[in-house]
Amino acid sequence: MSAIEGGAQVETAQPAARRPRADAVRNRERLLAAATTAFEQQGPDASLDEIARSAEVGIGTLYRHFPTRDDLLEAVFRGRIDALSQLGDDLLASPEPFDALTIWLRAHLVNASACQGLAGSVVIDLLDEEDDGEPRGCEHMRGIGAQLLERAQENGSARPDADADDLVRLVNALVSATDDADDRSALADRLFTLMIDGLRAQPRV
Repeated sequence: MSAIEGGAQVETAQPAARRPRADAVRNRERLLAAATTAFEQQGPDASLDEIARSAEVGIGTLYRHFPTRDDLLEAVFRGRIDALSQLGDDLLASPEPFDALTIWLRAHLVNASACQGLAGSVVIDLLDEEDDGEPRGCEHMRGIGAQLLERAQENGSARPDADADDLVRLVNALVSATDDADDRSALADRLFTLMIDGLRAQPRV
């Protein structure tokens, strides 16, 4: 920023960007935690007033952080995807590649089940690329899954013909196939175990 003094241009310091206040950060975290629970239990039409009350903030605070319902839905979905990506990053250092892949796929199963009721348009938007061409969170997450599979294939513990995208499709199919089952969790776990058994490389004879 510049100013004119006595006919000369003098550079002045730019004002420092204000950091979010600690209470604002806490309020946002509370809102996201409350919204995550509400959307998982009640679907994308969960009451925003109830979410604000659960977070112990006013509805005005909710709207300051998330002006629309879709903004809040996107933040919840993005938070879950980021957490899954972080787990994958951590698992890339595991000395047991197949176990690491299994842990990540199971976490993806849990995440897909929790996110099943989120608004479809929000999920579709997150699957698209950013305007600058950089991949959004979902593509980054899938890339980590591909790396985990590659490590397991390289050490001979996973089938060489397995494809990371197919594994994600299978996990998502498990969620859909068990949606209306009475023992949904147990059935999903049983089918997941069958999928993992099929993924394991067969010993050479």
